Amino acid sequence: MLKRAAYERLVSWKKDPHHRALLVDGARQVGKTYLVRAFAQRHYGTTIEINFVESPEAKAIFAGNLDADTLIPQLSAFSGTALTPGDTLIFLDEIQECPRARTAIKFLVEDGRFDYIESGSLLGVTYENVPSLPVGYESELTLYPLSFEEFCWALGKNETALEMARACFKEEAAVIHQKLMELFKYYLIVGGMPAAVARFAQTRDIAQVQSVQKDILKLYRADIVKYARNKAHVGAIFDAIPAELSKKNKRFKLSDLAKSARSERYESDFIWLADAGVAIPCYNVTELVAPLRLNRQHSVFKLFLCDTGLLVAMLGDGVPFKVLQGELDINWGAILENAFAQMLTANGFDALYYEKAKHGEIDFVVQKSGKVVPIEAKSGRIFRAHVALDNVLRVKEWGLDFAYVFCRENTTVEVEIPEGRDIQCAIAYMPWYMLAFLKPDTLPDSFVVELP
Repeated sequence: MLKRAAYERLVSWKKDPHHRALLVDGARQVGKTYLVRAFAQRHYGTTIEINFVESPEAKAIFAGNLDADTLIPQLSAFSGTALTPGDTLIFLDEIQECPRARTAIKFLVEDGRFDYIESGSLLGVTYENVPSLPVGYESELTLYPLSFEEFCWALGKNETALEMARACFKEEAAVIHQKLMELFKYYLIVGGMPAAVARFAQTRDIAQVQSVQKDILKLYRADIVKYARNKAHVGAIFDAIPAELSKKNKRFKLSDLAKSARSERYESDFIWLADAGVAIPCYNVTELVAPLRLNRQHSVFKLFLCDTGLLVAMLGDGVPFKVLQGELDINWGAILENAFAQMLTANGFDALYYEKAKHGEIDFVVQKSGKVVPIEAKSGRIFRAHVALDNVLRVKEWGLDFAYVFCRENTTVEVEIPEGRDIQCAIAYMPWYMLAFLKPDTLPDSFVVELP
C-alpha cells in the first residue's frame, strides 16, 4: 500500500461531527480512488462505490427526483447492499460524468444518515455542467502526485533518514545526505504518479517507468480532445511546455505557438490546463512585499507540468540516465524548477516568482510567518553566485532578511549585511530535497475567537 499524507486529512474529516460530503479533486492518475478505497476499508463497515465511467447505467439513479428518500433506496438496490446509518460510506467516483449526482449531494448530506465522498478529475473544467453546485455541503481535498517524502516511503526503509533531514531543516543544520540526494535524483525522473512510483518500486526499471508515464501523457491528451473547448490551442500549449521551460527565462511566450497569437485568445486555454490539474502556472510578482497575492501579474507566468516525471518523459529517452549521472549538458534548470513548482504547490504555497530587468530573476518566492522569502533553485556546481538574489536583498523598503538557495551541497548558513541595509540577512544553502520540509503556516486545530 502506498502511504499518502492526505490519508490523515480523510481521518480528520470523518472525526469532525459536523462533516459534510468530501470532494477529492486532482489530476488524473494521482491516486484518488486508491486513497478513498484504503480509507473506506479501515473506517467503515459498509461501502458503496459507484464509478460513473465503469457503470454509466448508474446515472439513471439521479435522472429523476433528487431527494434523499428517492435516492437512497435506489443506491441500495443498485449496489445490492444494505446500508447501515452511521457506518456506511457512499463513494461516487468519476462524478464529473454525472453532474446531477453532484447536485444531489446537498439533499443527501441534509438527510444525515450516511457519509459521502465524491471523486473525479477535470472537475475544474466540467463544473458548468452541474445544474446546481452543492455550495456549503462539500469540503474539498486536492490530491497531488506523490511528494518526495511519499516517494521515499514507497521505496521503503527511509523513515529515519527523512526524520533526520526534517529536524536538520528546522535547525538549519547539516545532514548526512548522500542517500537522500540519490533518492531525489530518482524522484526527478520517476516523479510522483502512483502507477509510475509503484512500477519503479517493483522493478527499478526506468524503461518500464517511462512506459507508464507515456500512457498517462496519452490519457491527458485524450482528455484535452474530449473536454477542452479549443482543443487545438490547449493541445499546442500542453505539448510546448517542455520547450518553453528549456529556454533561458522559462517564461511562456505565445509567439512561440503562432506569430499571431494573442493572450486574450489563449487565456482560457491556459486556465483549462490549470483547472484540469495538468499544469501549474507560476505567476510573476511585481514586488517582494506581503501579501504576495496582491502583486501577481496574471499575464506574465511560467507554465510547469503537474509532475516532473512526466516532464522528463516528454524531454526524451536519454534524459533519465543523464540526470542520474549528474551530467550538465541537459537542462537541469527546467527539470529542477518543475520539481520545485510541484513540491511548493503540493505543500500549500502559491507558485510565484519575481523578475524585473533592474534586479534579475528569483526562481520562486513564498510568504511565511508574514514575511516574503526568496528561493533560488541552483542546478550547477557554482551556487553561491546569485546576483539577482543579492540585488533584491539590497532593496531596503522590502525588508527581506532571509532567503533559501537549494543546491547540490549540504546545509550551510551565511549571514551578511547587504550594501545599503542596516540589518543582517541570512542565506541558507540547503540540498534540493530539503524543500520538501518547507511548509506554509497553518492555523491550530482549535482556533476559537470571542466576539466583542
